[in-house]
Amino acid sequence: MQIDKLDKEYLNIVKDIIYDEDFLKLQKCSHHGISRYDHSVKVSYAAYKYALKHHFDYDQVAIGGLLHDFFITDNLNLFGKLKSTFNHPKKAKDNALNKYDLTAKETDIIISHMFPINLRLPKYKESWLVSLYDKKVGIMEFGNKFKYQIQYSSNLILLLILNFVK
Repeated sequence: MQIDKLDKEYLNIVKDIIYDEDFLKLQKCSHHGISRYDHSVKVSYAAYKYALKHHFDYDQVAIGGLLHDFFITDNLNLFGKLKSTFNHPKKAKDNALNKYDLTAKETDIIISHMFPINLRLPKYKESWLVSLYDKKVGIMEFGNKFKYQIQYSSNLILLLILNFVK
């Protein structure tokens, strides 16, 4: 998903992060067949658009969504990738808190985005939203990586779950 260049409000919210030299390092990390930078921007922007339309705290969604995978890894073996699945939310949270002044909600978005895998129950509807968009975007990225067309099923899953969150 490309950011609409006319979406100055989103760009204004995330400008201190999206162009930061440490965040830009995510461009070199592979993630679901694309860079972790691109994945993070996709999740952040898609969740932001939904949050804006539905009157959630869209600025915190944009920031938390952007930082949900803010960690650097080298090419990991299968065991390393599996371990990272469980422990990367804490790494991302610690990295983000060391670099940025985050709210409790933004911090919760980062630490709980892997629910139910990491068993950290999201505390806010914004945390649920980013977690769900992370899964939707990840499913679509894996689908593109493996040449499957699964967009419609991921949309349906997202809509069904979001109806329970409201």
